[in-house]
Amino acid sequence: MAFDFPDSYRYADSHEYAWQDAAAVRIGLSAYAVDQLGDIVFVDLPEVGAELNRGSSFGTVESVKAVEEMYAPLSGVVLQRNEALLANPEELQNDPHGEGWLLVIQPGDPSQMDQLMDAATYAAKVAAT
Repeated sequence: MAFDFPDSYRYADSHEYAWQDAAAVRIGLSAYAVDQLGDIVFVDLPEVGAELNRGSSFGTVESVKAVEEMYAPLSGVVLQRNEALLANPEELQNDPHGEGWLLVIQPGDPSQMDQLMDAATYAAKVAAT
């Protein structure tokens, strides 16, 4: 299956994305990760003000197939979480790179974005799996 990964996003090995918008960064799960999960029934996200550490778990996503941890692609402080997604987790499946975003954070070290994969590299990784 072919996936569309926005060029302006950066991707972690664990399939989370980060998209920088001014000083804040939006975090979500890639379309590939969402597809692998199947029907999503529950999402658990940290509270606003929580500190994320790059590579550490920040929440879970539950599908009819499994419960999976989500890992922070960047360190930072949670500025916003997608409350609509918490109420309607299926939105993650409908638009993972848009309305299905998870968090907005204030990055602690913006240079961590440079350590994530660009869309072409991530697409090649996904295609090889």
